[in-house]
Amino acid sequence: MRLLVIGSLNGQLASAVKMAMAAGAKVSHVETIHAATHALRAGQGADLLMIDYQLDIAALIAANEAERIRVPVVACGVGADPRRAADAIRAGAKEFIPLPPEAELIAAVLAAVSDDNRPMVVRDPAMQSVMALADQVAASDASILITGESGVGKEVVARYVHQKSRRAARPFISVNCAAIPENLLESELFGHERGAFTGAVARRIGKFEEANGGTLLLDEISEMDGRLQAKLLRALQEREIDRVGGAKPVKVDIRILATSNRDLAQAAREGAFREDLLYRLNVVNLRLPPLRERPGDVAPMAEFFIRKYAAANGVPERPLSPEARRRLAAHRWPGNVRELENAMHRAVLLSSGPEIDEAAIRLPDGQPLAAVDAYARTAQAASIAAETATRGYVGQTVAEMEQQLILDTLSHCLGNRTHAANILGISIRTLRNKLKEYADTGVAVPPPQQGANAA
Repeated sequence: MRLLVIGSLNGQLASAVKMAMAAGAKVSHVETIHAATHALRAGQGADLLMIDYQLDIAALIAANEAERIRVPVVACGVGADPRRAADAIRAGAKEFIPLPPEAELIAAVLAAVSDDNRPMVVRDPAMQSVMALADQVAASDASILITGESGVGKEVVARYVHQKSRRAARPFISVNCAAIPENLLESELFGHERGAFTGAVARRIGKFEEANGGTLLLDEISEMDGRLQAKLLRALQEREIDRVGGAKPVKVDIRILATSNRDLAQAAREGAFREDLLYRLNVVNLRLPPLRERPGDVAPMAEFFIRKYAAANGVPERPLSPEARRRLAAHRWPGNVRELENAMHRAVLLSSGPEIDEAAIRLPDGQPLAAVDAYARTAQAASIAAETATRGYVGQTVAEMEQQLILDTLSHCLGNRTHAANILGISIRTLRNKLKEYADTGVAVPPPQQGANAA
């Protein structure tokens, strides 16, 4: 969490800064709003601005907006004057913190705007295998492509990889390629020189330079246009970037992570995404399964969100009732972790009894989660298993699928060729010929069952 404090550090504001540092924030300081905008423009990143309410908050926000610098602002001042608080909020501040400060309030404000307060909650074997691979490659500088449906937690995994890497003490910078207009994304990534275009009143350091020494996450990279993809490819190959309007390249030392909820290989085949860029990004692929394929994560995540939002709203932390747990486990969660989080936030606010019951867990339209009988639960489990198994065959040839089927059946029959041939519906001779072909290519074939008619 990077905090930029604006104003004099005399008295109570200095105390607030000490509390922020105690809460884990990395704090820097400037005296004026002009110095603040200059620092941000020059690449001194910040996740939050804390400004003395006596300074011109509206002018600071306007100056930042003119440079397309969007960092949330909280105002602070001595006393809890409602009029001053209202004026600060009207000027564009997200919060007003009265001084002298309270440590709990400072910590709560930092947590509310911090992207780092999203720990990994992993219990399901499907997700544990993904995170084992993430642990294995985190220490390297290899580019990683993180794929999966919207809401599965791709950015959370990206932050986890950064925190486990050798660059953990350096910046983690995230750019949402889908949220920034195409004509502005180039300047956002690579920066610009003064006068490069209308409105470029001064040099602006882009996200590549801001992330220097650390990690740059290109979120939803599939939305980047072809011309910018070419410039990105050169930056990855040469480890240098060109500012818009710049006369010479700038060296950068960064690790690239990227996310996509689309099939980039298919996009490359269709000409919508550069194949050479895909190869550069996809050194390692972390495919995050949707929440419906990792049911073991649902209850632990729900409990984490209950604790989070009970604390944030100052209400008692209540356990889930048995029926609520059953309904959570049975729901398919098309919105994935994001949908689950919102549902538990609502449940915390709607609950009044000793437990969070099924009536408090509602969909966005206000409807409760449907009750699930034993047959429906069994059918859902079978559907998930079938979907997972089918997904595993995608990308394999018919010959590869046939080989896997024959070897799996033979293992099931403990090496008994006769039984395996009967199950497969082929002759024992055909089976033997297939097994010989596999053995000749170095594939391990289960040996015949000892003491049985398995020849």
